[in-house]
Amino acid sequence: MNHTLDDYISAHETAFAEIAGITADLTDEQWQVQSLCPAWTVRECVAHAIGVEKVLLGWAPSTDNPPPFEVVGPWMEEANAMTGAEFNAAVADLTAARLAELRSFDAGAAAAPSITPVGPQTYGDFLRIRIFDLWVHARDVGLPLGLQLPDGGDTATMALDEVNRSMGYIVGKKIGLEDGMSITVHVTGGVERDIHAAIDGRAAIVDSLDDPTVELTADTETFIMLACGRVDPQERIDAGRISWTGSDEWGDKAARNLRFTM
Repeated sequence: MNHTLDDYISAHETAFAEIAGITADLTDEQWQVQSLCPAWTVRECVAHAIGVEKVLLGWAPSTDNPPPFEVVGPWMEEANAMTGAEFNAAVADLTAARLAELRSFDAGAAAAPSITPVGPQTYGDFLRIRIFDLWVHARDVGLPLGLQLPDGGDTATMALDEVNRSMGYIVGKKIGLEDGMSITVHVTGGVERDIHAAIDGRAAIVDSLDDPTVELTADTETFIMLACGRVDPQERIDAGRISWTGSDEWGDKAARNLRFTM
């Protein structure tokens, strides 16, 4: 899960291009479609996602100087008043400026101590969380528009990394496995990965398991979007996109309780 600044830049470029591809030719009606974020339309969801990039322009990694997130609200209001073409042009300008800024940083910037949305870590951690956010928001708008987006590549890998890092919390607090129990998650599709976690006094990610209490299998999109609470577990279960073996009780509970984000 260790990445260089160049890795993060490349992933940002991919994430920005994916969002631009979704919004390139939307009609006025499509801009107003409800996104998977209950409070936002497609336009508002994209404006929020790119608005954070606007916040970060000119901000250097810091542990005591937070980014000026207060600019997001006014930007979203401004974005809502634009035509589709004007909005896409503004997004293109913002993302180009953000990529240029990232490319101007010294390679060591990724290791610099920094505020992140989940507490003090490194600027690389901040950038990985941004990729996770952008990847999820692309699907927040793409899925309601009937688009099937790629579930592989560097952006999907980093999005999965972010969920992977939280598996101890998911298993211990959200699923609620009991002491002595364990789980293996088989992620399939664009990013293939086995994630193992066990409860030994507390929940922790482990390297391997011989006989887990339950084994969960889900495609990359399903696993990440369930972890974000964006899609209905029952719909994904009925579609066969998430399934389990071992304890039926705990498999069912795990499939329905992966959400770790607010």
